[in-house]
Amino acid sequence: MNNVTIKDVAARAGVSPATASRVMSGNASTSQEARNAVEQAARDLDFRPNLQARALRSTRSDTIGLLVSDVRNPFFADLAHTVEQAALAAGYVTLLGNANERADQQNRYLDTLIARRVDGVIVAPQGNDTGTVQQLVDRQIPTVFVDRVIPGIDVPSVTTDSTTGIRQTVAHLAALGHTRVGYIAGPQSVSTGRERFDAWQDALADSTLSRDPDLVVFGDFQAASGSAGVTTLLDLDEPPTAIFAADSLMAVGAIAILNKLGLRVGVDVALVAFDDIEWFSLLEPALSVVAHSVEDMGRTAVGLLRDVIDGGSPDSVRLPSELIVRSSSATPIRPHGRAAASRPVAPSPEQ
Repeated sequence: MNNVTIKDVAARAGVSPATASRVMSGNASTSQEARNAVEQAARDLDFRPNLQARALRSTRSDTIGLLVSDVRNPFFADLAHTVEQAALAAGYVTLLGNANERADQQNRYLDTLIARRVDGVIVAPQGNDTGTVQQLVDRQIPTVFVDRVIPGIDVPSVTTDSTTGIRQTVAHLAALGHTRVGYIAGPQSVSTGRERFDAWQDALADSTLSRDPDLVVFGDFQAASGSAGVTTLLDLDEPPTAIFAADSLMAVGAIAILNKLGLRVGVDVALVAFDDIEWFSLLEPALSVVAHSVEDMGRTAVGLLRDVIDGGSPDSVRLPSELIVRSSSATPIRPHGRAAASRPVAPSPEQ
């Protein structure tokens, strides 16, 4: 039985295994000298390429990878469901990874997806860490960004234009009489955190709302930072009468601490969140939100990825956002009132 490998051929020809592999696969990006040496070594060693393995490498797996930022975030849970169903309808099985808002965990999952030879990857990238994400591009693995992007990596994406919904929110709160509105921002290392904060700043510049920098606190798109943000804002000498949380999980944390303090959402403090989760409308009071369609985002991402897998170069897609007003921000501010004029002392988030 002939057990000669491509490494044996490379060693006899005096070239690297990668060069020998390119020659044996017919890749033209090798020198004539290298081709002659490898072909002669293959004849000398009676090398027979493993055609079955070669076929396996060139055959689609009918599997795609999906890497979300945090499976605990209802938005990404809904996104995962939509992507899975759209992929199944197109004949693909989805392998799901959870980055947990950490670049190192993201990279571990992406390494695994690369090793499993998935046909393509849909990824909500963490921050600006380009290491393993760049490997997807370098290896020509079809890749689509969803919800978030990394500047400098040119792959198709489906994201949300947050400008309209945030401008509507600022105008809505100003019309109700609010002048001091707290903003719980997402991490500025993430594209959505930066874009929403920029949209908020631009909207404030064209409004009657205060631009006091103390009204902005920065979170990490997780619930605990929403609670911590509310605590910081309510501890101000002149606390806000309304709060905007830049994602759903931080809004959940904001609601939790407001309830713990005995403050009535929609009465003592108005609250608006970015992202519309199905059960937000079932809360008492129902939560006002800047909504964008997670279903459209998931289906569009799968469509873009299928196009890339088939050799296409689709354009990126920007989805719209809009404010949906519900009871949590529907009541005009009380004359001469402050959101927390007689508030209890805010406990620390750990308590």
